[in-house]
Amino acid sequence: MRSASHLCRRAYKIGSNLIALVRSGRTRFSLRKEISTTTTASPPFNFSGDMDEHMKLASDSDQISGEIREPDVYIVTSGGLRIPANASVLASVSPVLENILDRPRKYRRSEKIIPILGVPCDAVLAFVRFLYSSRCTDDEMETYGIHLLALSHVFLVPQLKQRCTKGLAERLTNDNVVDVLQLARLCDAPDLYIKCMRLISDHFKTVEKTEGWMFLQDHDPHLELEIMQFMEESESRKKRSRRRREERCLYLQLSEAMDCLEHIYTEGCTSVGPCHLEPTTKKGPCGKFSTCHGLQMLIKHFATCKKRVNGGCSRCKRMWQLLRLHSSICDQTDSCRVPLCRQFKLKAQQVKKGEDARWKLLVRKVVSAKAMSSLSLPKRKREEEPRQTLDHRHGIRSFRL
Repeated sequence: MRSASHLCRRAYKIGSNLIALVRSGRTRFSLRKEISTTTTASPPFNFSGDMDEHMKLASDSDQISGEIREPDVYIVTSGGLRIPANASVLASVSPVLENILDRPRKYRRSEKIIPILGVPCDAVLAFVRFLYSSRCTDDEMETYGIHLLALSHVFLVPQLKQRCTKGLAERLTNDNVVDVLQLARLCDAPDLYIKCMRLISDHFKTVEKTEGWMFLQDHDPHLELEIMQFMEESESRKKRSRRRREERCLYLQLSEAMDCLEHIYTEGCTSVGPCHLEPTTKKGPCGKFSTCHGLQMLIKHFATCKKRVNGGCSRCKRMWQLLRLHSSICDQTDSCRVPLCRQFKLKAQQVKKGEDARWKLLVRKVVSAKAMSSLSLPKRKREEEPRQTLDHRHGIRSFRL
């Protein structure tokens, strides 16, 4: 019993031969020699049932068009099977078959023959059946999907090629993905090619132990290099995406911290509030209590810390950064109750242009995150996505510009 990888590589070789055959124009080369060599190497083929079904299918197709036509062309397979067909039907579906049929024959009385060699007889029958009915069963796709993909590419049948691409993509496994990838590249099937690449990239440790990968290393080093480059680019994209998500999460936290800072100094929360209001324990926590509680702890530390005078306290530095960030975002200078808001604005006006570009970039990112958060708020509530909370022990976590 031959393995699936062996059959896939056999189909890959068949596809290569078929494509080279059509490109070179040799469609009727040494037909008798090919049939004799293949029939001696292959066992006799029993096709009575399939032939009856095909003839019935051809008859039904002709009756639909309003006339019953006799077959005027025969498709010959490697097993010696002669499939009767109508030249008009084949020419209307495949431009390659149309060109083959339009070529002059050596003898006018000789019958028209189209050889499709190197492919299993059942696969050729399934191919001809699709040309007549535009249908392909799941069993045929399971057994002859790789052969049908090669035939659809060689004879330019886009509907069958699309069907094969979808069917093979649904049946990809770690064992056959390398062989299907080779065939997808040969048959110019980009969707199937990308899916194979992604499967190899996600399960590379398993794929590299398969027989198909060992065969690829020995016979197609260029494709191996393409796979390695794709995996490297995929990993780089994942790292960039992960870094952007972390940055968006940090900017969102800073945006919430700005809202909580204004809320604490305007309305007050559980333990910290404005000077003219007494904090009360009866007041319930706000909607962003995880962030608000961390800020309250940080404010309490900032008010009593003795190291901040000399600049030796990291938690106080974070509080200074938050107050400065609020001042850069706040547009209510006269009525703002947050401490040092006006002072930071006056200091920012004295800074020369270009000296604080990184800080301005941070401000723009936080403002953008705040705007995006307000737009996507209903969706976030509906999906109830988990969000990282601030570290309560250190208040607001530090950030890098």
